[in-house]
Amino acid sequence: MALWGGRFKQQPSELFKKFNDSLPVDYRLVEQDIQGSICWSKALEQVGVLSSDEQQALQTALLTLSEEVEKDPQQILTSDAEDIHSWVEQKLIQAVGDLGKKLHTGRSRNDQVATDLKLWCKAKGEELSLALVSLQQALMDLAQREKGTVLPGYTHLQRAQPVTFGHWCLAYVEMFDRDIGRLNDALYRADTSPLGSGALAGTAYPIDRHALASDLGFRRPTLNSLDAVSDRDHVIELMSCASISMMHLSRFAEDLIFYNSGEAGFIELSDQVTSGSSLMPQKKNPDALELIRGKTGRVYGSLSGMLTTMKALPLAYNKDMQEDKEGLFDAMDSWQLCLQMGVLVAEGIKVNSSATLAAAQQGYANATELADYLVSKQIPFREAHHIVGEVVLKAISEGKALEEFTLAELQVYSSLIGEDVYQYLTIESCLDKRQVLGGTSREQVELALDTSRRDLADIFPSQVMGSPSEPQIQIALRHVQQRLNAQKAAALSVRQAKMTDVDAIENIVSFWSDKGETLPRSRDNIVHDIQNFVVAELDGKVIGCACLYIYQTGLAEIRSVGVQSDIQGKGQGKAMIQYLLEQARHIELKRVIVLTRVPDFFAKLGFVTTDMGGLPEKVIKDCDICPKKHACDEVAMEYLVGLPGPEQLQSQLIAKVSVG
Repeated sequence: MALWGGRFKQQPSELFKKFNDSLPVDYRLVEQDIQGSICWSKALEQVGVLSSDEQQALQTALLTLSEEVEKDPQQILTSDAEDIHSWVEQKLIQAVGDLGKKLHTGRSRNDQVATDLKLWCKAKGEELSLALVSLQQALMDLAQREKGTVLPGYTHLQRAQPVTFGHWCLAYVEMFDRDIGRLNDALYRADTSPLGSGALAGTAYPIDRHALASDLGFRRPTLNSLDAVSDRDHVIELMSCASISMMHLSRFAEDLIFYNSGEAGFIELSDQVTSGSSLMPQKKNPDALELIRGKTGRVYGSLSGMLTTMKALPLAYNKDMQEDKEGLFDAMDSWQLCLQMGVLVAEGIKVNSSATLAAAQQGYANATELADYLVSKQIPFREAHHIVGEVVLKAISEGKALEEFTLAELQVYSSLIGEDVYQYLTIESCLDKRQVLGGTSREQVELALDTSRRDLADIFPSQVMGSPSEPQIQIALRHVQQRLNAQKAAALSVRQAKMTDVDAIENIVSFWSDKGETLPRSRDNIVHDIQNFVVAELDGKVIGCACLYIYQTGLAEIRSVGVQSDIQGKGQGKAMIQYLLEQARHIELKRVIVLTRVPDFFAKLGFVTTDMGGLPEKVIKDCDICPKKHACDEVAMEYLVGLPGPEQLQSQLIAKVSVG
């Protein structure tokens, strides 16, 4: 039975029903629709539409339905329901009778589908963030294996200067870092709850939409009902993130396709990601990489289609918007699959180091080194550039390398060239002189890998081999950028707290306050501040919490940080703090403070020691409830939100090197 048939005299035609129904696509939202329905039933109970018994009966039936779907998801597709929302409601009515018809009170499919889709985007976004991190890990493992392998670098597909294969890998690690940042920025903006917006004008019932948003796991409710039900920016932004990342994946694929070609012969791809020819038995085709390249256009098409669909729609909801999900689902699935395939490709690459070295020695890749040598002899660079150009022209005509010229032959072009020139023309010299931060020298690549391994160890402790050394320079060299704050939170399942987390938060806070490590917080205080809390989960269980308490414009304090004592050391504490700092940046705070007995922990996250006496009076007042207030051993620290710690460290390092 349709949910809207009361004012119609005739049934829709079978053709129209097939044209109109979206169940074959939106069945994937079943988990989110059930979750939203449970939270809506609680909201209806709070305003007196449902009794406590009625709400419990609905919640039990919905949870039972969720379990049934998990066991047999295909059952949904055998239904003739119009969409997933109709299907869930029909199943609910079958289970509890007329009570199931009360659940839709004050709710529209417009705000229902908008909420379901945002919940799906949040869940999928976490999976994609982890997939990006996994690809970075695979590339770093490859970089570690091939950090010393010489590779010709190209511009305009012409051999330019030698680099290392490890340096090439780390270039893509950087690209995927930016993808993670974009993804998490998009997910932050999507983290608002439309539920309670009704069809377009808001619900007539006095729903506490802040509590409802928190119960659903959103950071806040949307602020305009018209926009809430007609907004699909989150769909477009995720498709945009996917498109940019797929562009990076396509470039990665194109590089490797070329490196794998018979003409280059730099690498051999694993049999696991290649196929053969039905006619030519000698062929080994890079099909996985070609499909990544091909699917990039498919993802672009989804973005273009959605932009075109939305470009002229009036407010509020229009049925055109039903076309949002098919393209979104396909784009996200394609992106995730290509990221997973990228991992498989990277893990199976075999590098032909003799071929890469031979290629790097050809094409006069050391010409720039000869020019730099002349500059060291006080010849202006432009003049040195011209001189070397003439030398290269002569070398091409005679078919020999620059280092094969005799000293007398070189001195024809400049009398300042001496015997020491030959040490500048070796591949080793070309690489070793690129010592600048971000350069391709083996030392820089090693430093970058060491730093990145320490960062990724929080996420993949079992996969990081060995314990990297800790020279001072590595503290500052975040050459492979620190894992972005939200990236770690996604990989370690850090999220905004919900009302259902209050018991777990209370237990964690009480445990550490009893030990004197944090200030005590009453249950009422936790409930009041629940929107300021984040929690860390492990296997679906809350095992950590932290709170960002805002005192005044521009200032906040990190409070109540705790992780279960038997699960410490896995990075959840660090991830929660970084999540809160990212949140502080988004809401444009200027300063975040913390009173702590573990200053080293916070120092590694960019906090610096500050004067306790300079803290606001409200902060000091909280010390009255501290059992150690007469023998305080806490350190006051602050984080300036606009000044990222790693860059400050790099600046300090550069200054230190300059004077030392």
